[in-house]
Amino acid sequence: MAADDKGKWGRRLAYAGLVLAVACVVAGMLSGLGYRAGLWHFRAGFLILRGAFFVALAAGALSLLGILFSRGRRHALAGGIAGLMIALGFAYVPWHWKQTLDALPYIHDITTDTEDPPQFVAAAQLRGEMDHPIAYDGPEVAAQQRSAYPDLAPLLTSASRDQVFEAAYQTIQDIGMRLTDADSAAGRVEASHTTFWYGFTDDMVVRISETPSGTRVDVRSKSRVGHSDLGRNARHVRTFLSKLEARLI
Repeated sequence: MAADDKGKWGRRLAYAGLVLAVACVVAGMLSGLGYRAGLWHFRAGFLILRGAFFVALAAGALSLLGILFSRGRRHALAGGIAGLMIALGFAYVPWHWKQTLDALPYIHDITTDTEDPPQFVAAAQLRGEMDHPIAYDGPEVAAQQRSAYPDLAPLLTSASRDQVFEAAYQTIQDIGMRLTDADSAAGRVEASHTTFWYGFTDDMVVRISETPSGTRVDVRSKSRVGHSDLGRNARHVRTFLSKLEARLI
């Protein structure tokens, strides 16, 4: 193949890879935004995302071929590099999700007290008919949690119950959650967090109780939909407790 022909093919392959890579990004974004808009179920969105992942790999291959056949031509080389970076950057997201999914148990109800988990009140009014119930998922989930997240435990502090309640209220705002209820008499604070892309919502409840040695804080976070939470609820609990503890120092 002549050098000029190779250059032309390089440009075509590079541009084809770039267009396909951008299309994958658009499809990936729409997979979540379409679910948020009520156009399809989130599982359909995941199928779109999965398909876009494989197409992105093809786009990366085309872009790489475009680079190899570019013969140093600036536009073909730039298009190939851009397409390869976009394709691989996008493909990393579902790949990383899958790695996380395989590494963690399929649970979505996390608490620092598996024997007597904090109870949701406000969340019961916020969940729809198709959402998970607020009841705790039981001993099997508790065993899986202890294996996957052995570090999760109640926070014990010498601060008074009122001090801890006020600090918990402020901490909810610090970590960007939406406050849904705060009952000082019951020592309960509830909040929720919604992801941007798919709009998945997790509810969190904080229980503050007095003990002979001080104040105990227990936290529970549960997803409204889905089987696996990709570790989100454990992160909510860890983040809240670490920020609360820092605030109480």
